[in-house]
Amino acid sequence: MTNLEAVETVLSERASKLGVEVRRGVAVSAVTQDDESVVAQAGEHEHTARWVVGCDGGRSTVRTLAGFDFVGTEPQFTGYVVLATIADPGKLRPGFNLTPTGLYLRTPAEGYIGMLEPDGGAFDRSRRPTREHLQAVLRRVSGTDVTLSEVHLASTFTDRAMQTTTYRQGRVLLTGDAAHIHSPLGAQGLNLGIGDAMNLGWKLAATVRGYAPDGLLDTYARERHPIGAWALDWTRAQAAVMKPDPHAQAIQGVIRDLIGTRDGTTYVFDKMSGSSIRYDLGSEQPLVGRNAPDLRLEDGTRLGDLMQDGRGVALDFSVDRCLHGSAMGWESRIRYVAGPARNGFGTGAVLIRPDGMVAWAGDRAPDREAFERAARHWFGSPEI
Repeated sequence: MTNLEAVETVLSERASKLGVEVRRGVAVSAVTQDDESVVAQAGEHEHTARWVVGCDGGRSTVRTLAGFDFVGTEPQFTGYVVLATIADPGKLRPGFNLTPTGLYLRTPAEGYIGMLEPDGGAFDRSRRPTREHLQAVLRRVSGTDVTLSEVHLASTFTDRAMQTTTYRQGRVLLTGDAAHIHSPLGAQGLNLGIGDAMNLGWKLAATVRGYAPDGLLDTYARERHPIGAWALDWTRAQAAVMKPDPHAQAIQGVIRDLIGTRDGTTYVFDKMSGSSIRYDLGSEQPLVGRNAPDLRLEDGTRLGDLMQDGRGVALDFSVDRCLHGSAMGWESRIRYVAGPARNGFGTGAVLIRPDGMVAWAGDRAPDREAFERAARHWFGSPEI
């Protein structure tokens, strides 16, 4: 099972437990909307909802029907991932191999080959690559007469990089590959799509339930669109440096030197892991706007254990539990937990959104009014 299949299985099981009905194999053929609702035509049925979210992939029908602009750059190469029986594997050098005609990767796993050919994305992904085609590409990019006896699995991709100019058109929103596509180089796609869904999910839920503060839903595109744009540029840079020409090779040498330094390695790790992501939430406090660290209390309670029900979390590390009274005003939306911190990162309290982002952080003596302003900003008016 691939990572993507494993994630889909977990999400499907979770949706089933929550009573969500998933209908597969039903194509959307029309999307219309007015100020109050959206109607999606799927098969023989019309489905009316207050909101529609297009999560239907890089060739999104919802995106097209709702009239989103999808702009970007055309591909420079076609990529292939292949599992094959290789008659003479010794003709292929192990690891990444950049050649004058492309790139190939011979992995430690027997029969797994990756290839990039700078053909302008000429091979149409809608076609199934034949053994003969794959062998010809491998021979061109490797400069050998290697033979593929049998092909078991094969997939193709390009470095086409496109993004919608907005993630919302009225009552239709987009997430994941429906909002942006790019090459798989750097393995950014899965985390990028899940990040979109996490950011949008709780905000849309708050809007549907009627307690969202004004403008909450608009923060989805404001926060996530720049992250999508960055991911596209990150993969464009990787595609550019893989060109089989002297200019790209010169850049490769510079990058290798930089990665050989502590700062260079840290930079690349921060970018690829997503730890460098920070939303501008109007605070200079170092934690605010970032993914919350693995905060723990002295009794062993972990932040992750507290976020299972979709609420925000207020962790109060102060001796006198000074935020207790304030937090009770949002009890159904924010889980309040108090106790000494095992690793509080120098804070006296933190407020964490349901998507795991730090919305506010207080010092050793947390400011109740500042906490209440942050809670009201993200979770609406208090209940009491």
